[in-house]
Amino acid sequence: MSDDPAGGNGSAGTDRRNVLRAAGAAAIGGLAVTAKAARSPAFAQTPAAASPGAAAGSRDRAPLGARLQGVQHFGLTVQNMDRAFEFYTEVLGGNEVMRDGDFRGEKIHNTLLTDQEILARERGVNPRTIGVPDLRDGGQRLDVRFVQFDNVVIELLQYRDAEQPMGSGDSWAEPRDHMSPAYPRSMHICFYIRDDVDFDMFIRDLEAESALRGMTQVKANRVITVTSEQERLAAPLDANTNKIREGQSNGWSLIYCKGPEGEQLEFVQALGPVKQTFEDAMAARRRMLAAAGG
Repeated sequence: MSDDPAGGNGSAGTDRRNVLRAAGAAAIGGLAVTAKAARSPAFAQTPAAASPGAAAGSRDRAPLGARLQGVQHFGLTVQNMDRAFEFYTEVLGGNEVMRDGDFRGEKIHNTLLTDQEILARERGVNPRTIGVPDLRDGGQRLDVRFVQFDNVVIELLQYRDAEQPMGSGDSWAEPRDHMSPAYPRSMHICFYIRDDVDFDMFIRDLEAESALRGMTQVKANRVITVTSEQERLAAPLDANTNKIREGQSNGWSLIYCKGPEGEQLEFVQALGPVKQTFEDAMAARRRMLAAAGG
């Protein structure tokens, strides 16, 4: 990743489940697409892709959707690596895949930051003032850790000053003050709750466990109107989940929650009709990929 490989290259930590599930494995919540999308022009089969006897290398002439294996990971830039890692492994139970870091140099700098440097030049400002770290000359460094869940990987990234030890302290840049999910370009990480889990109790226990660890940013919304943090905390247990029981989303339950870095999280549960909808969509996608030679 870096053209100066002097950085650390740690191995995976203790695997509490003793199983590292394959990254990007198919699952309802993570990779399902609608059956309508599976029939859209973007997934239309070309003659080369559809032909059972297509020559080797024809995958490169297939539609873009047929060249993908799904979602490999979601990335989250964090202010405090150790705090974020503790939340995603010890609170939410993910397994560490690997960690690496001390990335710097021209190649990695250009790979990650070219567009923002061009923007800074166009504005006539120092790139550092708009959140562009100096990986090229090594004033800042990049560290990463990968955490495996059942159906997807989360990558934690921290940009730190060169003098700051790996995995400790805060990021070199200040975090954004506002993280409303309504802002265009905002993204979120969605976790899929198992069918037999009480959603309301899960949210209650998530907040309690996080509070014990001093992670005061971990706050879930409520489905009733509250006007203060005191009212949010005093809300009844059944206000922890928005349970949709009609229309196309019948069986879908959800709530939005902030993570320890202020990041936007979502927790969902899919039961009944909506679960079947996602299962049908996944089956349709698998048939489409099989027909395209996947």
